[in-house]
Amino acid sequence: MNDRTQIRLALPSSGRLEPLALEFLSQAGLPVFKPNPRQYQATIPALPALSVIFQRAGDIVVSVRQGSVDFGITGLDAVEEKRGENGEVLILHDRLGFGQCALKLAVPESWSEVINLDSLRQKATQLAHPLRVATKFPLLTGRFLQRHAIPHTLIAAEGTLEAAPAIGYADLIADLVSSGQTLQDNRLRPLADGEILRSEATLIANRQTLKNNPAVLEMGRQLLEFIEAHLRAKENLLVIANMRGESPDQIAQAMFTKQVVGGLQGPTIAPVIVRNKQQSWYSVTIVVRRDQLSQAIGELRSIGGSGIIVTPVTYIFEEEPPRYKAMVAALQ
Repeated sequence: MNDRTQIRLALPSSGRLEPLALEFLSQAGLPVFKPNPRQYQATIPALPALSVIFQRAGDIVVSVRQGSVDFGITGLDAVEEKRGENGEVLILHDRLGFGQCALKLAVPESWSEVINLDSLRQKATQLAHPLRVATKFPLLTGRFLQRHAIPHTLIAAEGTLEAAPAIGYADLIADLVSSGQTLQDNRLRPLADGEILRSEATLIANRQTLKNNPAVLEMGRQLLEFIEAHLRAKENLLVIANMRGESPDQIAQAMFTKQVVGGLQGPTIAPVIVRNKQQSWYSVTIVVRRDQLSQAIGELRSIGGSGIIVTPVTYIFEEEPPRYKAMVAALQ
């Protein structure tokens, strides 16, 4: 470990994760300030004690493992390939909601008889040479093939893998797949049961630094606080409705008979000041899941709701982030 005082967060310097990570942090209220796009350093004004550096996805994992960087955002695929055996890389959040892909085995379309791992195993016995698999993930791929008893030899490759079977230096590939269009364009086909790892963007940290440096532990809490509150808010909407009723309790009891309009702990109900004092109106505020909005509107209407307003939610903060509790527990 070194004696630096600045806390560091590493972000991807290239590839599809780079703009997605910057957009994600901005939406979470942690925009990155990078005055010169050519620089490999930046800041997050909302967290002045945190400096940002940009590295390749795999290098982020190595830097966090070695302790030269405290936190990193990179793909789970890179984490599992590069984290090593010393337990220094601690996963704080493995579902940041972007960069989804899967590491898969893909064979040439001409191998029509190879549809799964069983038929691939049989194909390997028919070749005049060991089954050659080109990949940027030799550790994960090798473990997967060994686990399924498929004889092979790994070919470590950089750059574009999809051309390897056509050129002839590999028989198949193990590569990251998102839409699958690139495989199709190169006449490759993923095996139905050949998924090695499902991946998305992940927040990682150095275990020893978290344990030994209270400032880094506090920074981890702040990062998880913003990230969890943002991710929770993305899944929900704020719904406000006017409702006629005898009392807040009577309205609440009617709402509790429904499935999705009960709110997080319960509805917030406040009186509406109306000109016609013969009628009692109340404003009802609840948080509902985004995918349940249509049902929520129907349920509110069924018990007299009207004038319904729906608005996005920026954050939903809990008393303490669950993943912060998990982080502290993992350090014990």
